[in-house]
Amino acid sequence: MSLLNVKNLSLSIGSFQILHDVSIDIQPGEIVAITGESGSGKSLTALAVMGLLPHGSVMKGSIWLEKKNILTTSEHDLCSMRGRAMGMVFQEPMTALNPVKTIGNQVAETIIIHERVTKFDANKRAADMLQRVGLTVDPSRYPHELSGGQRQRVVIAMAIALRPKLLIADEPTTALDVTTQARILELLKDLVADFDMGLLIITHDLAVVAEIADKIVVMQNGCIVEAAKTQELLHNIRHPYTKALFNASTHRVILPKYIPSLPLLSVESVARTYNFPRKSVFGPRPKFQALDGVSFHISRGERVGLVGESGCGKSTLTRAILGLEEVQKGQIMLDGQSVFSQKKPNLEVRRKMQVVFQDPYGSFNPRHRVDRLIAEPLHVLENAPIGKDRDLAISKALEDVGLTAADSKKYIHEFSGGQRQRIAIARALIIEPELIIFDEAVSALDVSIRAQVLDLIADLCRKRPLAYLFISHDLSVVRTVTDRVLVMQLGQIVEQGQTEQVFSNPQHTYTQSLIAAAPTLPEVTYAIETI
Repeated sequence: MSLLNVKNLSLSIGSFQILHDVSIDIQPGEIVAITGESGSGKSLTALAVMGLLPHGSVMKGSIWLEKKNILTTSEHDLCSMRGRAMGMVFQEPMTALNPVKTIGNQVAETIIIHERVTKFDANKRAADMLQRVGLTVDPSRYPHELSGGQRQRVVIAMAIALRPKLLIADEPTTALDVTTQARILELLKDLVADFDMGLLIITHDLAVVAEIADKIVVMQNGCIVEAAKTQELLHNIRHPYTKALFNASTHRVILPKYIPSLPLLSVESVARTYNFPRKSVFGPRPKFQALDGVSFHISRGERVGLVGESGCGKSTLTRAILGLEEVQKGQIMLDGQSVFSQKKPNLEVRRKMQVVFQDPYGSFNPRHRVDRLIAEPLHVLENAPIGKDRDLAISKALEDVGLTAADSKKYIHEFSGGQRQRIAIARALIIEPELIIFDEAVSALDVSIRAQVLDLIADLCRKRPLAYLFISHDLSVVRTVTDRVLVMQLGQIVEQGQTEQVFSNPQHTYTQSLIAAAPTLPEVTYAIETI
C-alpha cells in the first residue's frame, strides 16, 4: 500500500492554473525526487502535500496520506499531522529557524506540541535527535553560531523528531559545499532506511537526483512530463525537456585561450585574526585565525577559481581583496597599488574592481529602476558620464550581457533569476573594471539558466581582457570557467595550479576529498524518438 498517493492534482490561484493533473506515488522506505526548473511547480506540489498553500487556492484531485485526503482534511487535523505524520525540511535553514531560540529548544518544541511530555524529557529527546543527525554541538547554541550545514541538520532534526512517515526536503543541499552536501545526502538516506520513511526530495541538481533517488519525476510548467525509476529513466530519456535538463547539467563553456600577461592582483602572506568575546572576566580573548599566510596572484586576463568548504576563509579573503576589511599581516596589491593606504581603503584601487554577488535580487534596491541600479558604480569615477553619455553607457552594458536598452526602464522584480544575474554582471562591467569577483554567482540558478550565464561570461572574455576570481562550491562549474584554481582550507591555500591538472591529478588530501565528495552525473542514454 502506498504511503503517499497524489492523484490528478490540479491547482489554481485566481485565474492562473499552476499544476495540471500531477500524480505521484511514494512507498515506505522509498526516495522520490522531483526535478525541474524554477516555476515548474515543484515546491507548490510539496506545499500542497503539507496543506500549506496560500488562501484562495483552488485544488482538484486527491492527496492521500495515512488514509486521509489532505485536500478535505481540516486545518486542525492538518496541524496534528504536520510533524507527526509528515515533516518538511525547507530550503533556507536560517529563515526556517527562530534566531532568538536555542537549537535544542526548537527541536524540543516539536515534541512538546504533539506529545504530553515534560520539558526535561523533551530537551533530552531533542539532544538525542541532534546527535542522531550527526550534530555534536551544544544544544544551547543559537542558529547564528552554526555553519550552513549544521543549521540544515537542525532543521532535519526538527522534521524527524517524531519520526514522521513522510519527509519532504525542498532543495536541502543547494547552498552547501560539496563535502557538507555529501554528508547531508548520506544522512537522509540513512534516516529513510532506519525509520522506513518515504522521502520526497525537491532539487534542480540532477547529479544529486541520480545519486539518491529511487524514482525521478520531471516537471515543466506545472505538468509531469516524465517519471520513471532512476536507472530506467537515465538509460532511456524520452522527453525533450528532460534531455535539455541533462544536457545543461553537463554543459561546458569554451573559454578563449589565456595568453600569459603581467600580474594584476598580488596577495602576499595575508593573515587575518578575529577576537571572540572573553569566556571569563579576566580570561584571555579567544582568537580565530581566518586567514593564515595566504599568497597568490592573478594576471591580466586570467580566470582563477577559488574553492573550499564553508568557513575556510573565502569570504574573509574576498572582503580583504575588495578593500572592505583590513588585514593584520601581509599586503594586497592591485595594479601596483595597495588596496589599503594609511589604514583606509584606497578608492583609486576600488574603482578597478567589481563584484557579482550570489543573490542578484538581494543585491539590488527593488524600488529603483534598472538604469539607476546599473549606474551606481559610476559614482566612484572622478569624471562620471552624464546625460546622453550615461544613457549610452547603460545601454552598452545591458546589450553586452544579452539584454536590451529598453530593459533599463523596468524594475528588478520584472526579470527572471537568470536575467537578474545578467543585470548584476552589467552593473559590474559598466566602469570597465580590471578585476571582477564572482561570489557564488551561479549557485542558486537552474541548470539551463546557469549554462546561459556561464556562456555569457565566456563571451565577455572574448570581447575584453577580463580577469576574474570565481568563487564557488560547484567544482564542475569551476572546472569549466577557470584557467587556474586555488584550493583553500582553514585559512590557507593548500593547493593551486592549472585547473585541469588539479582536477585530474590532485596532490593534497583535502583536494582529493573535495573532488571525491562532489556528486557526478552518470552516463545517460536517450530514446530513439522523443515524445
